[in-house]
Amino acid sequence: MSSSDTSARPRAAALAPAPEPPPPLHRLEDLLAAPRVAPRRPGRWISALVLLVLAAMLVHTVVTNPRFQWGTVGAYLLDGSILRGLELTLWLTAAVMATGYLLGIGVAAMRLSGNPVLAPLGFGFVWLLRSVPPLVQLLFWYELASLYPRLSLGIPFGHEFVTVRTAHLFSGVLAAYVGLSLDVAAFSSEIVRGGLLSVERGQTEAAQALGLGRTRIFRRIVLPQAMPAIVPASGNLLIGMLKATSIVSVIAVQDLLYSAQLIYNQNFLVIPLLLVATLWYVVLTTLLSAGQFLVERRFARGRDQRTATSFRRILRGNAPLLAGLS
Repeated sequence: MSSSDTSARPRAAALAPAPEPPPPLHRLEDLLAAPRVAPRRPGRWISALVLLVLAAMLVHTVVTNPRFQWGTVGAYLLDGSILRGLELTLWLTAAVMATGYLLGIGVAAMRLSGNPVLAPLGFGFVWLLRSVPPLVQLLFWYELASLYPRLSLGIPFGHEFVTVRTAHLFSGVLAAYVGLSLDVAAFSSEIVRGGLLSVERGQTEAAQALGLGRTRIFRRIVLPQAMPAIVPASGNLLIGMLKATSIVSVIAVQDLLYSAQLIYNQNFLVIPLLLVATLWYVVLTTLLSAGQFLVERRFARGRDQRTATSFRRILRGNAPLLAGLS
């Protein structure tokens, strides 16, 4: 090896940059204590601005369009006929949900049982009722007299003790009550069954190993864990049923919508009366949604904090457009 090569190595080593020393401790503390800066998301702000402009345009055209006749809407909003229809709508919703859920719990128990007869019967009930539209069910019950002119109670295939003529029994209100209750029973049974199945079987097995009874296990362990899955779907079913009661106007049941129809059939103010019914539905569904949120938050206590979150985060999580831009 030549002497020139050996002299070039120290020179190259001298020209190489020396490694930077580690930052002092006080600089690390400053970095950790520095305020967090949110990332810039121009797409979110642009989309929000566009949506706000569109919403403002919609509100402006609704308020300033004279064809909406807001004065007439305000005059009929608290009309006696409208309030009586509203009362019937609320009563029908409450009665249908109570009866339907009682039946649905029974059907869910049938489907979860190991009985070779009850389980298929429960499945058949759910399959049939979910396959037939609610309006068709109402029409069938309303026209029951065409199929069965009378109903009887007695010994099967034997003597009849009580006989009732269905033409005088099934009025429009009763047909609506029975038809909607059976529809709610089919859907609520699946809600209850899904909520119970969401609880891990190991929870029940661990409780049985501790010597707890079946009733206490269900009441203290299974049901509290199933309720967070049952409550949201039940709230949605309640709100949907409140709006679905409007179909009873087809069989001349004087609910909120039918009361509005009776009025605009006389004065031909179709749009204002439909807006009256719409405003009442909006108010009722808003109140039910607020109640649903409070109930969900109560049952979410003690769970993961990401589930017991604020209404703002829940709303944001249910807006796929805005969530996708974040």
